[in-house]
Amino acid sequence: MDNTASLMTSPPETPLGHVRAAIAKTARISRRNAGDITLIAVSKTHPAERIVPLLEEGQRVFGENRVQEAQSKWPGLRERYPDAELHLIGQLQSNKAEEAVAAFDLIHSLDRPSLLTALAKAMDKTGKRVPCFIQVNIGDEGQKGGCAIAGLPNFIAKVRAANIPVAGLMCIPPSDKEPAPFFAFMDKLARDSGLDGPEAGLSMGMSGDYETAIMLGATHIRVGTALFGARGT
Repeated sequence: MDNTASLMTSPPETPLGHVRAAIAKTARISRRNAGDITLIAVSKTHPAERIVPLLEEGQRVFGENRVQEAQSKWPGLRERYPDAELHLIGQLQSNKAEEAVAAFDLIHSLDRPSLLTALAKAMDKTGKRVPCFIQVNIGDEGQKGGCAIAGLPNFIAKVRAANIPVAGLMCIPPSDKEPAPFFAFMDKLARDSGLDGPEAGLSMGMSGDYETAIMLGATHIRVGTALFGARGT
């Protein structure tokens, strides 16, 4: 998706305008094309009436954490805005794979063999091939989802063998550490794994660190608080 036009259409005084301006500035500093960076507005927990203003400003890519929440909010929104694109950015249970394939345009959290099997089965059944980012447990955190770094080459090969389109790699760095080294390592992992061309995506960076992520190669940034405010506000 080319975001060049959308980066220029939002009033600068709105939260979306501020984020778009920051993306454009950071891309310019890092000698990148701002149109190559996809802003995912993380609309999880926010009702449809909070999402509509961003849609009216031209934002078209949104992220939800849960299949059930997306199913309840987005059918009506997509009737009004048929060009909206919906990404699953949260952990996905294998028993929700078929529903996720039906509801989402892109999945960011493919991270284990059981989910791979379930998604491949769902895509074969529906005939819909949904691109997936492979989530990497970049900080080797026991409580966090993601493929282990050592197992990444083998897992990428299995995803490709299952005819699931690989969108690239995704990570969530440890919350108590400086994210820059993890973002830089993700960029290296992608190159070392032979993910180039259409598989060159890097889904990394959130409200507090998306500018750093862009400097270090992010192609998809997941921004919620900077657009919607803190949850419940």
